[in-house]
Amino acid sequence: MSRALIVFDLDGTLVDSRQDLADSTNDVLESYGAASLPTDTIAAMVGEGAKLLVERALARAGLDPGEPDALTRFHEIYARRLLVHTRPYDGMVLAVASAASLASLAVLTNKPSAPARTVLDAFGLSAYFRWVIGGDQAPRKPDPAGLERLIAAAGVGRDRVLMVGDSMIDIETARAAKVTVCVALYGFGRARGELALRGDEFVVNDARELTAVVTAFVTRSPFH
Repeated sequence: MSRALIVFDLDGTLVDSRQDLADSTNDVLESYGAASLPTDTIAAMVGEGAKLLVERALARAGLDPGEPDALTRFHEIYARRLLVHTRPYDGMVLAVASAASLASLAVLTNKPSAPARTVLDAFGLSAYFRWVIGGDQAPRKPDPAGLERLIAAAGVGRDRVLMVGDSMIDIETARAAKVTVCVALYGFGRARGELALRGDEFVVNDARELTAVVTAFVTRSPFH
């Protein structure tokens, strides 16, 4: 039996980066003389890459979403704020370590690869992941191209792949690639609206529940 592949989203799944993303976005808005937005409002804009996040925030603040320097400002500010508040979710490091003993692990994120790796390095997570694909290395989710690349690299059948994510973007990516999905309800993916689930997904309300899900998936127990 081939070794299973578990693919994790980063923001809202492995780490809670909500506050740093919101603070960085508000710094950009304030640099243009606009008022800051509530953290929950900004969280609802996260998930499809920094460019769309900045454009959405500018528009919501009544500014021109096409401001030519806004994205550069965001990247510069976020690079300084990357690890101010961001932390792995409670129990996540142990859950990842446990998963790595059972399966090959990868990260697929719409965050650029350099800051993604910085975050993973900061919390001792990098060693557990054989592959890390950022939004600058493959078409951004929900395009399944990055996930397809990981499946090919791991050399596993789709029935041996589990995608773990917190948003509809992750769910749609998994569905497009025809792999199983585990929905992380503890993340901030629902800030954009309720998730359209079909009932055949694994669902966890706490990162500490991931170990049981991964074990069940890898061993094909009747857990699901």
